[in-house]
Amino acid sequence: MTPKLTTLKAMTAVLALALLATFTAPAERAEAQTLEQIKETKTVRLGVRRDAAPFSSIIEGERTAGYSVDLCIAVAGQISQMLGVGSLSVEFVEVTAENRFDSIVEGKIDLLCGATSVTLSRREVIDFSTPIFVDGASVLLRADGPQSFAELEGKVIGVRGGTTTEAALENTLIRQQVTATVMAVTDHADGLAALESKQIDAYFADQSILFFLTTKSQEPTRLMVSENSFTVELYALGLPRGDNEFRLAVDRALARLFRGGAVKSLFEKNFGNAQPSEGLRYLARFGALPE
Repeated sequence: MTPKLTTLKAMTAVLALALLATFTAPAERAEAQTLEQIKETKTVRLGVRRDAAPFSSIIEGERTAGYSVDLCIAVAGQISQMLGVGSLSVEFVEVTAENRFDSIVEGKIDLLCGATSVTLSRREVIDFSTPIFVDGASVLLRADGPQSFAELEGKVIGVRGGTTTEAALENTLIRQQVTATVMAVTDHADGLAALESKQIDAYFADQSILFFLTTKSQEPTRLMVSENSFTVELYALGLPRGDNEFRLAVDRALARLFRGGAVKSLFEKNFGNAQPSEGLRYLARFGALPE
């Protein structure tokens, strides 16, 4: 099966409204602390997840990889030019789904580089850059099992615990009037293993992650990703709340990367043969903000 990121229904209108919200910076703190620290230390600290491929992963214990990680490294390069300090050292700090936001609040990292959805409740704690990716939650199914979400009545659905996707699954079950058992797993690899071993009947996650999981399966032809999307998820880089100078520098760096085509190259590097969805193509146009 050739991975393909399918079009999300009503994506254009929803994306435009969501972008307006993420472009609005909260004004709780005015210090430009992060840029000053980066200039003084000549180091930028990037928070990376071990278990969020193809956006962020740690391979063989130490090598970082992923779309968001590569994008953060490129942003660091742009910021070094803005500050005129030459090359910046990049320090990778491992974070988890549970402690990633605390790592920003506690000053352990400067940028969160993962599969991080923008929500209003999260914006009470941290700030976000302009969006870097748009996705939608869907289900991974076995070819010999239920073929649609409606057929999951009375079945077991796996989901990564402690994420917005877990809440999205609960809401989707209510909207679709489907009664099913939800089983939380610790990471996506466990979700794939549970589906293949028939411990669960479907795995619920963002489509891009589901397509990536099929490439890790020993028998990918036995799996299928539903074409239906049940949410719209805007991903962005997380950063300290209220540090408007740093947020502007990150947004300026992202805009330059979108305008110059670097983001397209990073997508191709990390997603292989997958084609960007219509929503992602619109995002590329929105993200190329003019100076």
